[in-house]
Amino acid sequence: MSDPDRGVWEGMLGYLRTQHPTVCRQWFDEIEPLGIIAGMMHLRAHSMVHKEYLRRSCGDVFREALQSVTGHLLGIRFVGPDESIGGPEEGAGMLTHRAKENGFASNGVRSKAGDLEPPDTLAINPDYDFSSFVVGPSNRYAHAAAMAVAGQPGSSYNPLFIHGDVGLGKTHLLQAVCLTIRRNNPDAVIHYLSCESFVTYFTEAIRANQMAQFRHWFRDVDVLVLDDIHFLASRERSQEEFFHTFNTLYQANKQIVLSSDAPPEEIPSLEDRVVSRFKCGLVTQVEAPDLDTRIAIVKSKALQRGLLVPDDAACHVATRVTRNIRELEGAVTKLQIAASVEGRPVDLDLAIDALGGEPRTGGSGPTIQLIAETVADFFNVRLTDLQGKRKPRSIAQPRQIGMFLARRHTRHSLEEIGGFFGGRDHTTVIHAIKTIEGKASTDAQLSALLAELEQKVAKVK
Repeated sequence: MSDPDRGVWEGMLGYLRTQHPTVCRQWFDEIEPLGIIAGMMHLRAHSMVHKEYLRRSCGDVFREALQSVTGHLLGIRFVGPDESIGGPEEGAGMLTHRAKENGFASNGVRSKAGDLEPPDTLAINPDYDFSSFVVGPSNRYAHAAAMAVAGQPGSSYNPLFIHGDVGLGKTHLLQAVCLTIRRNNPDAVIHYLSCESFVTYFTEAIRANQMAQFRHWFRDVDVLVLDDIHFLASRERSQEEFFHTFNTLYQANKQIVLSSDAPPEEIPSLEDRVVSRFKCGLVTQVEAPDLDTRIAIVKSKALQRGLLVPDDAACHVATRVTRNIRELEGAVTKLQIAASVEGRPVDLDLAIDALGGEPRTGGSGPTIQLIAETVADFFNVRLTDLQGKRKPRSIAQPRQIGMFLARRHTRHSLEEIGGFFGGRDHTTVIHAIKTIEGKASTDAQLSALLAELEQKVAKVK
């Protein structure tokens, strides 16, 4: 590649990082620029999954960056690790090529007049690998099962049924299974799509009298992954067809992976025989992550974007966002935008400005000293005990509450709070916050006690 072309690529990366920071990923540095050829900037991705993700999700912003840097109306073409840059361009002739990338060209399916187009598959995000999945008490069994399925598809836990509320990591696990199987066996035929697409394609196949093609597409596979299988509820004909598709795959030892927002027996209007099929393998749940896991997720999501988030800022995000991982990712996006727009590093102050939170100011708010004194007076213990090394229950819980309140009402870092309460490290403070937060959610007496203390702390502002 010539130096001018390399300069264009480096300019594009700079443009993307300033104008579209939320699009950028660390692995963009691994993209190989091949130069501008015949009016197209050719960029080589290091895997077909990465190439397909770039093509589906990044084409417009990459083209914008290229045209901004060069001042010319040039196009973008992404190629895989083994593809020639002289191959077919996007558009004509790409249907079979795209089919191969998505795993169904090996079936020998070709679109011809009167045939149904293949259904829309879900894009696989290369960020959603097992290596980036944060394991905690809320998801360790589902993670272990997904790892086993990815290592030996068709022999371990078939089907694998993962259920849980929205935004808790089910899709991440499904995509990690697909990515691992694809990496271990590039020729495997994997179909990953939503249950809604299955139902829609089934309806279209009936209307077009193309059920043979429908069954060929869904049954001649090595792995079938369906997201949101609860969409089958109350759809009797679709359930009937899926029942037979399931049986065909299961009897051929082909892997089936399903996700749902509810366990099989709680999906309304689902036939007993379908419920029975879903439960013949492994049914496992993902739950809301605890504080430690949320903090680790924030740091992991940020690192994927090349963003370093210190512990106290990550803790602030994790205490502000408690419901699901999708919202945590949205919070990281806010941090990234704020850091880019304001030209500031990510720290606790930026996290508070971007996400809000309890007022924490150096002058008008309570000091950590006043908070500790208020807690000591409330529990009738000595301040020196809160700051000491002793760990009896009569001291341990007031100390944890003091750390919890100091974290909510001051701008002190985790390290500073731990240092004030007896020279403890930041992990102890995180544990204290997690403990008090968890107990208060189930203990009405503790919750009322905290509310009273909050009022007392507010009076010293």
